Amino acid sequence: MLNPLAAQLNESLKAGNAHVYEMLSKLGQEIYFPKEGILSQSAEATSHAKKYNATIGIATEQGIPMHLAAIQEKLSAFAPKDLYPYAPPAGKPDLRAAWLAKMIEENPSLAGKTVSSPIVTNALTHGLSIVADLFVDEGDAVIYPDKNWENYELTFGIRRHGELVNYPLFTGDMTFNSDGLRKALLAQKDKGKAVVLLNFPNNPTGYTPGPGEGEAIVAAIKEAAEAGINVVAVTDDAYFGLFFEDSLKESLFGKLADIHPRVLAVKVDGATKEEFVWGFRVGFITYASQDTNVLAALEQKTLGIIRATISSGPHPSQTFVLDALKSPDFAAQKEEKFHIMKGRANKVKSLLDSGKYGDVWEYYPFNSGYFMCLKLKGVSAEELRSHLIHQYGVGTIALGEHDLRIAFSCIDEEYLEDLFDLIYQGVQDLQRK
Repeated sequence: MLNPLAAQLNESLKAGNAHVYEMLSKLGQEIYFPKEGILSQSAEATSHAKKYNATIGIATEQGIPMHLAAIQEKLSAFAPKDLYPYAPPAGKPDLRAAWLAKMIEENPSLAGKTVSSPIVTNALTHGLSIVADLFVDEGDAVIYPDKNWENYELTFGIRRHGELVNYPLFTGDMTFNSDGLRKALLAQKDKGKAVVLLNFPNNPTGYTPGPGEGEAIVAAIKEAAEAGINVVAVTDDAYFGLFFEDSLKESLFGKLADIHPRVLAVKVDGATKEEFVWGFRVGFITYASQDTNVLAALEQKTLGIIRATISSGPHPSQTFVLDALKSPDFAAQKEEKFHIMKGRANKVKSLLDSGKYGDVWEYYPFNSGYFMCLKLKGVSAEELRSHLIHQYGVGTIALGEHDLRIAFSCIDEEYLEDLFDLIYQGVQDLQRK
């Protein structure tokens, strides 16, 4: 038997968009956010219990959250109330509002679209995990390219037993393989459902499609919907904003937001990499729907997942991110870091195009993000990775038989030539064996 609150949320989804209800996993159907539990009673007490509020599980002194001076003296720029109490399960309201305003400003295609207020997650992995919990049952197709972040397999495959469907990221002409995506989607006709992960800039290649390629991606998803397939279209925008060349400059979330009733667009993003605060673990999940009741129901189910797993995200890091977003210096400081990253990417490309390294490798297209990938010729990526780290003290990531991922994000521009010289030397060492 479903909890009445879960049943009510399901009915709201059915009334607003039955296709979205059909996308839910069994857990997604059953989950709800308690309205009569400790949190709701504490919230009511906070509003009305003006004499004594003996509800919430924190300690106070003289009406201020109890804290240790050894910690507060390091954080004295912030009031204890913005650090020590539990944050709301959905996140600090002001942070959610600020992130929504930023999202709309940076994604012009969201103009006129109806989206939820972003819900705070414990960074992007947690947001993707929420998607998996809400929408993936055993055997459901989860579609993403062959060059991908390996955590997808754990999140969607191991945890939720989804059927992982890969297609080649690039065509033979090294453009985005929208036809491969289209075929992978249409192959799910009998299942009637698919989850699609769109990660741009791509990890590991650092590639973001151009505007025409973006339109082809949206068209492929719409074609699948018109064929009767319910599609959960997830934009994993971990590296959003780091667009260095003529590529898409915004998330496909806006283009996907209202293309078809059978498409649910979900945006997973965060301050983690956008604002260079990896350890803060502040991410967001946002839904798009023309029906506000659908958005409200999805928010409640998302809060149910959060309540059942982490209860709420960390309060201090939310406060720090909100304070940064409100700073008059924020935009200029972020622009400065963007140009440093762009300079590194351009330097890598100029080195690889110089002819200095002969024909021992090719490289996959890259125009954004943190990474690029070499396609090695004649040597094993794992053998080279091991040789580089032990012989030259150089760390890289081997992917498959011949791909080597290089994170230029963590190498100062003046050292990039030395880095690639050493990688080239490593290849030559192996070729002489």
